[in-house]
Amino acid sequence: MDITTDPDDHLKVTPPKSYAAGVPAVVHALEYSLSQNSVRRTALTLLNINQVKGFDCPGCAWPEGKHRPKNEYCENGAKHINDEATTKRVTEELFAENSITELDGKSDWWLNQQGRLTAPMVKRPGADHYERIEWDEAFDLIAGELNALGSPDEAMFYTSGRLNNEAAFLLQLFSRAYGTNNLPDCSNMCHESSGSALGETLGIGKGSVSLDDIYESDLIFVVGQNPGTNHPRMLSALEETKRNGGKIVAVNTLPEAGLIRFKNPQKARGVIGRGTTIADQFVLIRPGGDLALFQMLNRLLLEAEDAAPGTVLDHEFIRRHTTGFEAFSEHARTVSWDDVLLATGLARTEIEELFARVLESNKTIVCWAMGLTQQKHGVPTIREVVNFLLLRGNLGKPGAGVCPVRGHSNVQGDRTMGIWEQMPQSFLDALEAEFGFAPPTRHGYDSVDGVRAMRDGAASVFIGVAGNFVRAMSDSDVTEAALRNCRLTVQISTKLNRSHTVCGETALILPTLGRSDRDIQATGEQFVTVEDSMSEVHSSRGRLEPASPHLLSEVAILAQLARRTLGDGFDIPWEEFEADYGTIRDRIARVVPDFENFNERVAQPGGFRLPNPVNEHVYPTPSGKAVFSCNEFTWLEAPPGHLVLQSLRSHDQWNTIPYAMNDRYRGIHDARRVVMVNPDDVAGLGLVDGQLVDLVSVWRDGTERRAPAFRVVAYPASRGSAAAYYPETNVLVPLDSVADVSNTPTSKGIIVRLEPAPASAG
Repeated sequence: MDITTDPDDHLKVTPPKSYAAGVPAVVHALEYSLSQNSVRRTALTLLNINQVKGFDCPGCAWPEGKHRPKNEYCENGAKHINDEATTKRVTEELFAENSITELDGKSDWWLNQQGRLTAPMVKRPGADHYERIEWDEAFDLIAGELNALGSPDEAMFYTSGRLNNEAAFLLQLFSRAYGTNNLPDCSNMCHESSGSALGETLGIGKGSVSLDDIYESDLIFVVGQNPGTNHPRMLSALEETKRNGGKIVAVNTLPEAGLIRFKNPQKARGVIGRGTTIADQFVLIRPGGDLALFQMLNRLLLEAEDAAPGTVLDHEFIRRHTTGFEAFSEHARTVSWDDVLLATGLARTEIEELFARVLESNKTIVCWAMGLTQQKHGVPTIREVVNFLLLRGNLGKPGAGVCPVRGHSNVQGDRTMGIWEQMPQSFLDALEAEFGFAPPTRHGYDSVDGVRAMRDGAASVFIGVAGNFVRAMSDSDVTEAALRNCRLTVQISTKLNRSHTVCGETALILPTLGRSDRDIQATGEQFVTVEDSMSEVHSSRGRLEPASPHLLSEVAILAQLARRTLGDGFDIPWEEFEADYGTIRDRIARVVPDFENFNERVAQPGGFRLPNPVNEHVYPTPSGKAVFSCNEFTWLEAPPGHLVLQSLRSHDQWNTIPYAMNDRYRGIHDARRVVMVNPDDVAGLGLVDGQLVDLVSVWRDGTERRAPAFRVVAYPASRGSAAAYYPETNVLVPLDSVADVSNTPTSKGIIVRLEPAPASAG
């Protein structure tokens, strides 16, 4: 494909796939990889990705396991690492030939396809072009702006989960030494609801299961999640579950190929056979109906115990390890079948079939992703999931537990390292004891509140480390205006993206090493560490020559910037940290719980697993017990003529960046501005398949948002629902539409109407 021009939109629709992976996945992975790299470099990346002495895949946070095949990657992991390792380069000439205004008119695909950034660049006040800047001048410029602010709280330090543990620890240390807890991160936009709900009910905001638990579970719920695209290696684990006799239930608004059937390309049955059926039952639920579903399952468990006392609930577990059961039990019995069937769009027989599977299981796991978290009632939904597991003692035993599946490779590790605007006082006290300064205690801005602060002039410096904040955030127009309202925006990045074209008065692009690049510092070659979705901490060591001699590592950038900004006022050895990352890990070991002897433990093949107190029946809640909660029954009710829209990724997309204009598993080709709607809803709305429509979101305060020119695609989605890709649909979600408690944007619960587009739009 010609990377000098944006691809045309020529929608072609084929039937959705009934399986994921297989030989086509291998072919597509190699096609994309070889479009970015030579055969030799592609082989080098694929043979080192997710290996014990190699580098961690930045594509997702699914763990690798104890026994890793030589090809421990998936289609999208192969595409992602070779997209990062590409031989294409962004040079000074590209910025000279293209103004920022012109670059801002390019697509996300085009910007990414230009390749790796190679030198630090600056946009001066009043300019419309980036120009070269030397590193020392860039650091002085940033330090000068930070030190000129009236308050440290006027600065924001954002990161995505691409950052490694060592750099994340330095970022939060720098921010707090500077004087602010303004540490928004990508978790604010995705799994914050998980952390909030699990923190309230279990005392720790992480999952409790391991890969071994997945393998030996009797029943696994996969809820609001599409493993086939977002973390395909999970399908290998679910295949093992099935081989061991376990059952799997998929709860989603769309039928997803990977949850229907998986053809493992590393096994003969996946190449020449039919593969493995993954979901024993597919529950095609309405968006936002998951709370109602789990409330009914909980009512049915209580009623089954009434009918056969002592045979259904785990009373010993409830008595010893939980609190709030009586109030919960009384509340749970109030949910009605009529309300649940309306909220879920399911037949009673479907729920009863599902409940029969629950009764047959002695070891149950619930996995979920953003289909649950990015809802107005996401936190109550996950609290209800916890209720469901508590009733039968499905915590703290093999094959059972909670499993929030993270996307970014180290988003969980970043939080462990202190990237949170609300870190507990115990962590701040440990920082003070180690480094001799008193960190600020006032909570900082998260991502949503950070946009509000920039919009309103309360914050004027934005420093983004990895990620693409502008395209990840909701309310695109407000987010872009907020960034443009800043005095200074800084993006520390590997590749060009939209956040580089949405600039403050002064803007900097600071190019950094990728996960696959060799990192040589004063004491020699360095490695970094990450923490996956299941609390496994392991090393990552780049193997490729860096894309440019002018690149610095994220650790080096943060250490030099902190030293330049803070001066000699702190006893923090930034130069030592930059020269030897092991010295950072020594400090982490003394500050972060459960990281004792960090350097020694991470040197072991495969690293180590952080303990989860829940698995020892220790619950760090005020009561010291797991908490049953009472959650108000609610659901997303669209008025007549409207649908509930969820945003999602295409299969050829990683987070905000599309690698192609296709969504192969869903049968969408050569287009992204599509809206998938059940055929009966298409007809009921007076529309036709292929019609051009505007998506108009409607909100309780009477405001409306419009995303123009989407093609209707008749698709076997749940009735009353619609689906379209982000970031194109981010404009539909107002900044103030957030989940209760967690403040997460409600990107999976958007009430829309589909208006026929003006004739000129076609």
